[in-house]
Amino acid sequence: MVTELVSDRLVDAACAATGLDDFGEPAWRPGLERYVDSLNHDARLHELGEQVVAGEITDYLSTRLGLLEWRKRHPEIADADVVPPIVIVGQARTGTTILHDLLAQDPANRVPLTWEVDRPIPPPESATYWTDPRIAESQQQLEMVELVIPGFQAMHPMGALLPQECVRMTGGDFRSMIFPTQYRVPSYANWLIDEADMASTYRYHRVYLQHLQSRHPAPRWVLKSPGHLWCLAALLDEYPNALLVQTHRDPLRIVASLTSLLGTLRRLGTDAISPPETAAEFGEYLVTGLDRSVAARIDGTVTPDRVVDVYFRAFMADPFTTIREVYDRLGLELAPESEQRMRDFLADNTTEKHGGHHYTWAETELDEGEWRERTRNYQEYFDVESESLT
Repeated sequence: MVTELVSDRLVDAACAATGLDDFGEPAWRPGLERYVDSLNHDARLHELGEQVVAGEITDYLSTRLGLLEWRKRHPEIADADVVPPIVIVGQARTGTTILHDLLAQDPANRVPLTWEVDRPIPPPESATYWTDPRIAESQQQLEMVELVIPGFQAMHPMGALLPQECVRMTGGDFRSMIFPTQYRVPSYANWLIDEADMASTYRYHRVYLQHLQSRHPAPRWVLKSPGHLWCLAALLDEYPNALLVQTHRDPLRIVASLTSLLGTLRRLGTDAISPPETAAEFGEYLVTGLDRSVAARIDGTVTPDRVVDVYFRAFMADPFTTIREVYDRLGLELAPESEQRMRDFLADNTTEKHGGHHYTWAETELDEGEWRERTRNYQEYFDVESESLT
């Protein structure tokens, strides 16, 4: 039988698990309250889903407690700068994951790997970065996810030694698009997109990066998350010298692909999956995010000298021409040995490695003409071509 989630009980569980009680600045609390309320009223969780999400929330809280406690014991961490990062900010299903994976093959690029984001305490050490026992623990947990929701790996490859998205870090401030992705929480999502002040979230994001780099530094961070697209101003307020890579694709193809992906992912929490409902829900979020990316260019929040636009079809057809263009535009050097590492990774990780991802627009039951009109502003501004939806 599903029971109601209670924020205070989850907070108490994290405190009991860690023996700590200092969560730092209190901005995280309203997000937690809204998220839990939406889970209780909107998510239609089954019993396993309730257990999974309660564990996830407790883990986010425990990680926050641990990070801040470590920081108090090692105050020098706060003095280290986060070298202006390169941030991939395109929407989901636009090639962001494979682009991030490929850039991670360059030793000059420091990416947050899944294992260290999942288990950041103590911070990773350079000497044991590729052999830390937490890698196996993280990989085992990811394999359990594939057992519970088979087929997800084919849609979104996961691995302890693969790069992780920023939404997993910002989850600890309970202002993160990871939650509307995993669960149907529209009241939380609407608050997050339309009302939430994201300044504290990016301060916490910096805390996370300072922690991870404290014992395993690198010349520059390369980060990625579709979640940044809704709040580019807040991202750039915290990292005013960040360089952006925005990926682009026909937004109706994005909606169709996301409908399929979320229909699989959300089975971890609910049996009540409706592809048309999911498409309409996330389609609304997506249009808002895309329109905000247009507005950020027009109002000067994102200036031409600090962003590179990457187009999905061109990138997938010729990844290395695109990658060389990114490096050239950002004034970086792509060493031959780094490009070869990228080529080797791509050869070992083809799109069909886990079976591929197959989906249709018809599954969304959305009207193509209506949604073409709704996304016209984005497609015309960025000159994004429409693709066949059959």
